[in-house]
Amino acid sequence: MRSRSVSGVVLSGTVNIPAPSARQVADWQRDVSQRLGLEAGDVESLSLARARVRWPDYKHCVQAASDWTRALGLQDVLASSDVALMACRGARYHNDGAQYGGAAFCNLFLSEDRGLDVHFPVIGQRIPLTRGTVMVFDTGQPHAVIPRHSVSYDAADFPSELDCTQVFLTWELPIENAHVAQALGIAFDTDPPTALRLGEEQVWVNGAPATVCPQSGRLSSVNQSLHDPADDRSHQ
Repeated sequence: MRSRSVSGVVLSGTVNIPAPSARQVADWQRDVSQRLGLEAGDVESLSLARARVRWPDYKHCVQAASDWTRALGLQDVLASSDVALMACRGARYHNDGAQYGGAAFCNLFLSEDRGLDVHFPVIGQRIPLTRGTVMVFDTGQPHAVIPRHSVSYDAADFPSELDCTQVFLTWELPIENAHVAQALGIAFDTDPPTALRLGEEQVWVNGAPATVCPQSGRLSSVNQSLHDPADDRSHQ
């Protein structure tokens, strides 16, 4: 178990990828509604193996993401990283450090512009989601998918009759990869005594396990201290 800092760096850009076919989009929509029963705020996985059978442009999407990350100095890390196909109808504010503390996410969005952004409230950054939007960020950094002109998450912004589903590919980049750590400015072994006492991955703030408000993204510790980014610690 190692301690590390939580990066405040989000790398983002736009790559040129083919639009999914109408047949592929219909398959995803059917999967989202019938199998997943996706509701507002949910983020769930789709079957990548099944999608690839009818998705000849998958390899072009992977190549575009690989070329982009390589240009950032991440070498060939994408090729050896686990990849999944995901869908969301917006997303509540959360971080993924408790489950993926040893990774950074690389997300490539496949859907058209639905007027949504990925919002990172602690660092004050928001990224418009369009087809080809790509980003790399620390799993411990709180984030949400919300309407472009909103400053909070509200389930009412994602009514069932509104087409607001975003489909994206996500790769788990190992945070201890030297190129990933350098690109995100990760510092390791920031709090070894605390890390030695933990039995599972956690994100800490102000000396205690952190909680994220799902509506505002406010990050606080169990003692309700206000967030200070300099105090972020992720133990993995």
